[in-house]
Amino acid sequence: MQVIAVIPARLASSRLEAKLLKDLGGKTVLQRTYEQALKAKLVNRVIIATDSEIIYQEAESFKADVEMTSADHQSGSDRIAELANNNQGWDLIVNVQGDEPFISPGDIDKAIEPFLHDPLLEMTSLYHLITNEDDINNPNNVKVVTDANNDALYFSRAAVPFKRDISAPVAFKKHIGLYAYRREALLRLTRLPQSELEKTEKLEQLRALESGIKIKMLEVESAPIGIDTEEDYQKALKLLS
Repeated sequence: MQVIAVIPARLASSRLEAKLLKDLGGKTVLQRTYEQALKAKLVNRVIIATDSEIIYQEAESFKADVEMTSADHQSGSDRIAELANNNQGWDLIVNVQGDEPFISPGDIDKAIEPFLHDPLLEMTSLYHLITNEDDINNPNNVKVVTDANNDALYFSRAAVPFKRDISAPVAFKKHIGLYAYRREALLRLTRLPQSELEKTEKLEQLRALESGIKIKMLEVESAPIGIDTEEDYQKALKLLS
């Protein structure tokens, strides 16, 4: 099985300018993310996919495997699908966010491992449990509700499931935006129009659920620090120091 990890990398970012090029202890955010992905034992190849000449040159500077893609893509999944469409030999593709310099290689492997045992599985992702009320109610923390088989039922920015009985035990699951897909599932998903729930919540994974693609959710111990804001960047610098 050919397992390819792809890091979609844009230069523009709305809340932190050129965040992938931020320095973290002598290496950029992008380089640290790439090097973490390389450590995953079940990945055969790691590729950076970008539409930016600046990102391309940065990737080449640390000898990364990098490909130029169209500037017209609306999401990271669309950017990855362009490469997948041109590479029929790819069996499984992992979408690793470029702003995750502390992503655990073991967590990447955890998303891949179920495909080795289930030929019908199309897509996986990750979550971890949260208990802090601020984290639960923060709309930037996407929550996932799962069924008895740990397949995703719904993703939301709201605090789901709603606790009508305040004493009822509830497990709140924070979604981690790493995905693994079979090539055919990714291509099918990205050819579909945006779904209504996807547009409402601004969550592209809802398109998969609305189109009937099951997402197997795997629990991990914690979420890595993603670099999305200046506050995140300062936390990352503190962690390195």
